Amino acid sequence: MRLILIPTILLWTTAMHAADRPLLKLDGQAAKLVVDLGGGSISDFHLKDNPLNPLQWDSWDFSPDPSAEPPLEPRSMGHFLCLDRWGPATEAEIAHGMGWHGEATRVWWTIDEKAEKKDGQLTATMSAELPLAGLRVARTIRMADQAAVFTVSEAVTNTRHLGRIYNIVQHPTIGPPFLDESTVVDANGTRGFMQETPMPTPEDPEVRWPKALQKDGTEVDIRFLTDDATPGVVSYIVEAEYGWTTAINASRGLLIGYIWPRVDYPWFDAWRHAKDGKPFARGLEFGTTGLHQPGPVLVEKGKIFGEKIFRFIDADETQTFSYANFLMEIPSDFAGVAEVAYDGDALVVREDGDKDRALTMKVGALFPAD
Repeated sequence: MRLILIPTILLWTTAMHAADRPLLKLDGQAAKLVVDLGGGSISDFHLKDNPLNPLQWDSWDFSPDPSAEPPLEPRSMGHFLCLDRWGPATEAEIAHGMGWHGEATRVWWTIDEKAEKKDGQLTATMSAELPLAGLRVARTIRMADQAAVFTVSEAVTNTRHLGRIYNIVQHPTIGPPFLDESTVVDANGTRGFMQETPMPTPEDPEVRWPKALQKDGTEVDIRFLTDDATPGVVSYIVEAEYGWTTAINASRGLLIGYIWPRVDYPWFDAWRHAKDGKPFARGLEFGTTGLHQPGPVLVEKGKIFGEKIFRFIDADETQTFSYANFLMEIPSDFAGVAEVAYDGDALVVREDGDKDRALTMKVGALFPAD
């Protein structure tokens, strides 16, 4: 087996298999984190004493023959990055090679600094060049050694001599066995709309988290998923200082959660997918847009609920975005999450319902401004 390195491009020899994919690993006392360099996806995040990985999902499962060995090329898995767009390209862009959700999962990422432990944290850096988009993304991961929490800071640089619009959306995807009929997803989104509602007014009708409407007007609670995933994608604005989302499987005693500054990511996008009558995938997505459309449609629409649906980045400019991801053990009768609070030093997860229980994790300063 041999891996040939030519600048930042990885060439696979015919003797290599999927199990040999290059990975970045952060191995702490409380949790383990794995990033796949073929697309930059966070493919595994689990507690050291519990191998259950909520992010166990692979886009290869949507292929015509998912039982076949996956290709060695970059692809999306688990928590992946949508950059420079969320959703489809225009026909002209597709003709030039642009794919769904942009280039970040279609290129090889480079480890710039391997994981090193210092002051109770494991820190690593990685980056990727997106030649069609004319962007470069540099990612810094900091994971606590003694707690199941890590932060990600991603600096996006426009490498071209002209400014442009773009979007960056985090796409955490949970799958079985963590995802089943009992899994509950919570978030602090507020005003929302169904992506399937026709343009030019997809926000009519408006819904409020956690509710959504099917095409016949039937009300759906987006917190749950069984055999019917319609509506497939519902987007909500975040109005609090920090956005958050959680997914729990109480029977398995595990919670995965995300928190991020609203100034970075003002949208929460809930994707649900069922297969063979069972939950198959859920996207706990958050980003700079809530409209799943190509660039020209975003520009024409401008805003939804007064919130921007695209960003502008000038020539040579760098813009930075951050979020944190955490795992918690929960009791078997945990009902769901009413609130995730962060005071600059600790995360407090308050249970939904009348039990008046809370889970606390000491995390220190998560974001640059803290």
